[in-house]
Amino acid sequence: MNYAQLTQNLQDYLETSETSFVNNIPTFVKQAEERIYRTVQIPELRKNATAAVTAGVPYLARPSDFLSVFSLAVIDGSGDYTYLYDKDVNFIREAYPRASTQGVPKYYAQFDGDKTGVSEGNFILGPTPNAAYTMELHYYYDPPSIVDTGTSWLGENAETALLYGALVEAYTYLKGDADMLQLYTNRYNEAMMQLFGIDLRSKRDDYRDGTMSGIGAG
Repeated sequence: MNYAQLTQNLQDYLETSETSFVNNIPTFVKQAEERIYRTVQIPELRKNATAAVTAGVPYLARPSDFLSVFSLAVIDGSGDYTYLYDKDVNFIREAYPRASTQGVPKYYAQFDGDKTGVSEGNFILGPTPNAAYTMELHYYYDPPSIVDTGTSWLGENAETALLYGALVEAYTYLKGDADMLQLYTNRYNEAMMQLFGIDLRSKRDDYRDGTMSGIGAG
C-alpha cells in the first residue's frame, strides 16, 4: 500500500473527502507511524553509523535521526571491537572526575539532548579517549514517513497496522462514534500483535533457541 492508496482508503472508510479532513491526512498518518515506531522495535527501525573520536575529547555527537541506543562499540587500531557499558553521567563523572584521565573508553552515557538548530546531542565517554578511535553505534531511528516518500516498510509489510492506526487518528479528529472508534482501535491492536511477533522473532534464533509458540507463531 503506497501513500496514494492509503489516502484513498482513509476517505473511503470514513466516507468523507471534506477539504479540511483531506488536508489533515498527512498528520493522521504521521501520528500513526509515530505510535507504531514507539511501540515496537523491529529491525527495520535500526541503523548503524561510525564516527571518529579525538584524543582528549570525551564527547561523541549523536546522529541527527537518533532515538535510542542499541549498542556502542570502540574499534581499536587492530580492528578489535569492545562494547561499552551504558551508564549514567554521574557514574562517569565519579569514576573519572578529571576529564584528563585518558584510556580506551569503557563506558558511555547520554550527556545531553537535541537543541534545535544547534546540535543533535552528545554521548560522554569514560575514560576520555587517549587516541583517535572509530566508534560504531547501532541505534533506533524513525524512518522517513510514507507521506514524504510515497512508500515505506510499514506500507509494504504492515499495511493493516498503518491503515487502522491512521483510522484511529482520523476518526478521533472527526469526533466519530465511540463504538466505531473502538472497532478501529481493536483492529489496530490486533495488527500490532503481529508486529510484536516480528519484534520477538528478530531477537531469536529458532535453530538455537527452539521454535516460538504464542505471539507471532504459525
